[in-house]
Amino acid sequence: MADEQKPGGSEAPLPAGGEAAGQPAKPSPPKPAAAPPKPPATMAATPWESDLARELKERFGGQIGETSTYLGQNFIVAKPEAAVPILEYLKLEADFDYLVDITAVDWPKRPERFDLVYIVYSFPRNERVRIKTQIPDGYKPETAVGVHLTANWLEREVFDMFGIEFAGHPDMRRILMPEEWQGYPLRKDYSIIQQDQRWVRENLGIESGQ
Repeated sequence: MADEQKPGGSEAPLPAGGEAAGQPAKPSPPKPAAAPPKPPATMAATPWESDLARELKERFGGQIGETSTYLGQNFIVAKPEAAVPILEYLKLEADFDYLVDITAVDWPKRPERFDLVYIVYSFPRNERVRIKTQIPDGYKPETAVGVHLTANWLEREVFDMFGIEFAGHPDMRRILMPEEWQGYPLRKDYSIIQQDQRWVRENLGIESGQ
């Protein structure tokens, strides 16, 4: 005798997922992982085209190797001996009378080990310009104190951190580290955890500054 059908003449509906009653549902296949975001494209410096850039090239000729801009920041790449004359020209002829900073970057594997960077600002123009030079270890660039008095302290900081001495500076000594400190903390070969063990022992009475 045939099995009786449920009222309505149709079979009972299957539970969600299409599995028979009492059977576990099949797991859904995993969703594919999202593709990692693409890194931003590397942006390169582009030529700095302006009346000032043209004036500088005309005035200093081959002493300026590059006038470029990067993300809105204008800069000059010049020979080391041209840095102070360029600073003076920018101050007297183009109203860049504020020396914002002097800093350096260490490239220990490069023959010209250091980038030396001067940053000047003009209030009338509301404009900033960087002058970059490349110098080898041991080279003594001319001091800019005769053009900007504030170069005194800025050059002392560069000396203190990188060991770059400025020829003609009136007081070439450390400004942040103790005068007896050995080494230059912002050189790449100076370990981030390195300490002058002798100075720490003699002045703090401990074996390590860590």
